Amino acid sequence: MDLRDSLRILRRNWILIVAATLSGLLVGGGASVLSKPTYTSETQLFVAIQSAGSVQDLQQGNTFSQARVQSYVKTVRSPIVLQPVIDALGLSVTAEDLAKNVEASTELNTVLINIAVKDSSAVQAAAIAQEIAESLIKTIDTLEKPKSGGASPFHLSVIKPATAPTEPSSPNTKLNLLLGFIVGLSLGTGAAVLRTSLDNRVRGEEDVRQITDAPILGGISFDQDATKKPLLTQTGPQSPRAESFRQLRTNLQFANVSGQAKTVLVTSSVPGEGKSTTGTNLAIALAEAGQAVCLIDADLRRPMVSEYLGLNGGAGLTTALVGAADVNDLLQPWGEDQLYVLASGQIPPNPSELLGSEAMKDLLLRLESAFDAIVIDAPPLLPVTDAAVLSQHVGGVVLVVGSQKLRQQDLEKSLNALNMVGSNLLGVVLNRLPVKGPDAYTYSYYGAAPEPRSSSRRSSANKAVPALRTTSGGAPEKETGQSEFIETPRSAAKFPAKH
Repeated sequence: MDLRDSLRILRRNWILIVAATLSGLLVGGGASVLSKPTYTSETQLFVAIQSAGSVQDLQQGNTFSQARVQSYVKTVRSPIVLQPVIDALGLSVTAEDLAKNVEASTELNTVLINIAVKDSSAVQAAAIAQEIAESLIKTIDTLEKPKSGGASPFHLSVIKPATAPTEPSSPNTKLNLLLGFIVGLSLGTGAAVLRTSLDNRVRGEEDVRQITDAPILGGISFDQDATKKPLLTQTGPQSPRAESFRQLRTNLQFANVSGQAKTVLVTSSVPGEGKSTTGTNLAIALAEAGQAVCLIDADLRRPMVSEYLGLNGGAGLTTALVGAADVNDLLQPWGEDQLYVLASGQIPPNPSELLGSEAMKDLLLRLESAFDAIVIDAPPLLPVTDAAVLSQHVGGVVLVVGSQKLRQQDLEKSLNALNMVGSNLLGVVLNRLPVKGPDAYTYSYYGAAPEPRSSSRRSSANKAVPALRTTSGGAPEKETGQSEFIETPRSAAKFPAKH
């Protein structure tokens, strides 16, 4: 894992990390608030030798005193010192329980004894510390007194009396908050790494590049309004969504620089990735660029193109394939530009057989003779074989990948399915990408001026379908002589067929 991967994990899971860190701070703060405050009072004693003599004697006595101090420290928590304290203060605890709240220590190479007492009451902590100091002085005086009589050679004096503390020694709020922050941040980061390791969904451009070397033709950001207004013409001409499809149109032209892929099949791996809206808007974008475009709804299981465009889908592709009507009578013009739609028609019981038939192949050849571009909306690859079968009759395939919906293994299966039938994969379109963040599509553009549009929208009924000719052998033939027109039943207005 390099630095870029680490940063991507942090950016993808920053909410989780922040939430875990705040939870840690909350736990640390809550522990401080709920914990019962404890006060610590300290006192300090000095150990002196009570003998007069030369400097050498005093030096030896000081060294001896330092050695004895270690024993005095151990004596502080013994019952012989603590029991008199309990009796004097009337405490309702045993010497063993009181010893748990008493700490005694000494500083290196000194004759100082430090005693610290913890208690829930600041005043009582000071009283206990002072009584322990006095009890220790009496106990040492008794223990060190010579058997032959006389005074003890050592004398303990209180040099720092115990006082009642003004602030509790615990809980340490700052320390608890720091520990909560560190623990929360660590748990959040660990959970982010684990979540990324277990998450096999395709989230962005980097995930796709790890699976395939196919070109990424474009990225379309997720738009809440797209469910109600899915069409390119329903958004502003300078909106990011409109610019995304123009970028897709341009990149597709570069991917098909040889011009061999005149018919483009748009599909996805699973339902719900947005392949129908992508195919429809791609056809609209191509038509806006001045091309004569035919949009075919070849999803014979769940057709959606007619619903998006508000057209009649009762007669269309299946009608032409079974020979019930000629395709000239089934093409429906749409919009201001040269966009014609061939709806799905009635849903048949055998979609795969129809889409893979010779009739479908001949139909596509006829359409290619009259249109600059043909866009086919096909079913998803994994649930059914329709798209894989149909991909053998087209010039190229565009695979739509739904961000955060498709799993990486499903994308690999789709690519393998296309590869097995020898399809020409033109590239991948990332759909439903986040607007911001590490998985947003990384392209930029200058603000585009609105594309020219007719001041008065032409009715779709005032356009004629480009002429489709069929030779005696059944193969389409491009017209080379006088321009020919084939009218739709809805209008007498026409435009010249493509030569």
